[in-house]
Amino acid sequence: MAIRTRSHHSVTAADRQRGLSLLGMLFWAVLIGMLALLAMKVFPSINEYLTIQRAVQKIADSGVSTLPEIRKAFEAQKDIEYSISSIGPNDLEVDSSGDHVKISFAYDKEIELFSPVFLLIKYRGGNR
Repeated sequence: MAIRTRSHHSVTAADRQRGLSLLGMLFWAVLIGMLALLAMKVFPSINEYLTIQRAVQKIADSGVSTLPEIRKAFEAQKDIEYSISSIGPNDLEVDSSGDHVKISFAYDKEIELFSPVFLLIKYRGGNR
């Protein structure tokens, strides 16, 4: 009866372990966590901007043409859409020189990431 012994051979790439090291996994966890935190802090601000944009477009499409009517309509939209808090009716710029009314707005939003680091987003928008 012959006993087979394993001969010593060089380690090939197939024999090596594959995968993430503990430090590699920690690095990716921190990176993904920071990106998730950033997204959670920025998402409400983007949602508010899109809500303001829809409200302005809705007002422009409704056919109101005077500045007081536009501001009153925006105040009504602001009462309906609770997420609008960064601007008010007086922050709207209205240009009625052409064949249709052009309503625009602009505001800045500071988001605290962690003290003392802030993210500044400059929003600009209006009807098409």
